[in-house]
Amino acid sequence: MSPPGPSVALSGVTKSYPGGTVAVDDVSVEIAGGSFVALVGSSGSGKSTLLKTINRLIEPSAGSITIDGQAIDVEDRFRLRRRIGYVFQNIGLFPLPHMTVAENVAIGLRLEGEKNPRARVAELLGLVDLPADVAARMPDALSGGQRQRVGVARALATEPRLLLMDEPFGALDPVTRDQLGGAIRALHDRLGLTTIMVTHDMAEALLLADRVLVMEKGRIVSDAAPRALLAGEGGAAAQALVAVPREQMKRLGALESGA
Repeated sequence: MSPPGPSVALSGVTKSYPGGTVAVDDVSVEIAGGSFVALVGSSGSGKSTLLKTINRLIEPSAGSITIDGQAIDVEDRFRLRRRIGYVFQNIGLFPLPHMTVAENVAIGLRLEGEKNPRARVAELLGLVDLPADVAARMPDALSGGQRQRVGVARALATEPRLLLMDEPFGALDPVTRDQLGGAIRALHDRLGLTTIMVTHDMAEALLLADRVLVMEKGRIVSDAAPRALLAGEGGAAAQALVAVPREQMKRLGALESGA
């Protein structure tokens, strides 16, 4: 079994913009190595902004962030990002002329100096349950679910121990979304990653994560395990989110029973 991924600690992290908008407001939280954490909240709550401060896609206005105890601003941001896998909501594959799936997956490997990444690309495609012949295809020839799997393979290419995911399943149909969510959780466990995932879907967070952080107006207002949230803990904001899938299940039950 792989050793657990790195711990992540945020202390007083704030992100404000000109005009007085505060996207993230004095957030302090510690994430244990090897855990799967979901960041949830309504649109504009600050969850994606907070996620992006961890790999310096967004620089915080105040506060500090460490990975395994090392401040993230002591090294070049591009080198930092090569140690962190990142999966985008919109997949983010490059549809440039002649930019195949294999070339997309191999971008990070080539930046690391790998001259012939073919074997590693094949290994990565197998890791995300894609057939080997996908490597030669163009991204626009794949389904949405296949493209997102390629995005995950690319994020894992340089063997990062920390995986950040920003609404990774948002553009997928419900069946594909559920299947890929299960696959990502299995990969997390198999590789011993530390995973932080932003999602607006509370059911998804409860089913996949070990720990759920609820954000509201730039702050973390609830921090609890899924079982605790289902037991009624976490406060009003968290319970309002938990109530959504519960109400949906109730209405489905009523439809099924003909009530």
